Amino acid sequence: METQRNELKDKVALVTGAGSGIGKAAALLMAREGAKVAVLSRSSDEVDQTANEIRQAGGEALCVTADISKVEDMQRVYADIEQQFGRLDIVFANAGINGVWAPLDELEPDEWQKTIDVNLNGTFYTVKYALPLLKKQGGSIIITASVNGTRIFSNTGATAYSCTKAAQVAFTQMAALELAKHRIRVNVVCPGAIDTNIDDSTEKRAIDQAKEPVEFPEGKIPLTDGKSGTSKQVADLVLFLASDRASHITGTPIWIDGAESLLMG
Repeated sequence: METQRNELKDKVALVTGAGSGIGKAAALLMAREGAKVAVLSRSSDEVDQTANEIRQAGGEALCVTADISKVEDMQRVYADIEQQFGRLDIVFANAGINGVWAPLDELEPDEWQKTIDVNLNGTFYTVKYALPLLKKQGGSIIITASVNGTRIFSNTGATAYSCTKAAQVAFTQMAALELAKHRIRVNVVCPGAIDTNIDDSTEKRAIDQAKEPVEFPEGKIPLTDGKSGTSKQVADLVLFLASDRASHITGTPIWIDGAESLLMG
């Protein structure tokens, strides 16, 4: 049985994309470590399930249904958190989409824009509107980027997605320096292949005709002989970055991919 350190006792966290995958795993783990957790998703059914699991384990959760790409939604989210909990210490800006993966001449402007709106604008709104609460006592912001756009550039068609992920790393480093005086740390995790359902919502078109031929050794993830990582492994990293154990870490991208990106980059 895992040891419960209770290291987030009296802390309040927001987790976006908390209905499944990495976000759900992080929300459950933060709650187990003593945090009160606001769980956000566009799907009320998913976020209700996450909140119920937290409550059944003896934790405290606030359900929030919102679209991170909408300013009004995120302003409402933080008003709800302030009303319910009176403070905010941790923001895990995890929500995002893969969007449409297609060659540049086939990628439509509205498809490009949707990926930008959710992944990049959504990250900005999630962080921006959290600041009044975070500045009261300091805190930790963790952003989910990817190996794509940061170390891997060979996934043909993923241009819009990769651009948002690269931008999230730059955003993290700019924000970390700006917010340091407020005792707000900002870090970014870059997962590789993780067992989640995000690929289910990915639309890929005409990828094969534009893809450069690349042959990899057997198994694309050297550390595990090709086996994907788990949401729980990423959640463990997020917990560390949210906790006082990471009190001197800010502005730092951390790749969690079993050396996948070193092989494929």
